[in-house]
Amino acid sequence: MGRADEERDRGRDETPEERADRRWGELLQELRVAQTGVQILFGFLLTVVFQPRFATLSETNQTIYTVTVLLGAATTGALIGPVSFHRLLTGQRLKPQTVTWASRLTVLGLFLLLCTMASALLLILRVVLDDTLALWLVVGMVVWFLLCWLVLPAWTRAAHRDDS
Repeated sequence: MGRADEERDRGRDETPEERADRRWGELLQELRVAQTGVQILFGFLLTVVFQPRFATLSETNQTIYTVTVLLGAATTGALIGPVSFHRLLTGQRLKPQTVTWASRLTVLGLFLLLCTMASALLLILRVVLDDTLALWLVVGMVVWFLLCWLVLPAWTRAAHRDDS
């Protein structure tokens, strides 16, 4: 666990093991939300190639599709990785380390999810809109995701750093 986590958790009366258990429970709740969305998106992506219209896509769009599917698979791996980590290390008295690595995999999974969403949006918007407009709309959505997923939490953390 990092120093910032230790300082933030200092106000709680819990052992390192209790802290790891609490943080693991919180992480599981976060993963449930992310995994559900990723499973739906990835399932949808896997069906696209079997649609009759897929063969009419340009080579560029088929390449974007391939990249999107690979990103979706990588996202799925990263977001399911914490479950495997936990299962394989249960009983080894490594809960704090498990939570740390599971948290890192989750952050990686969220980054890959951002890339998957951007790639999927690019593919879909290129099919229905002008390529330039599609690209600008994807950039706008990536900025939105970064605002929601990174900027607002970082701003809140910084704004309330001295509240504890």
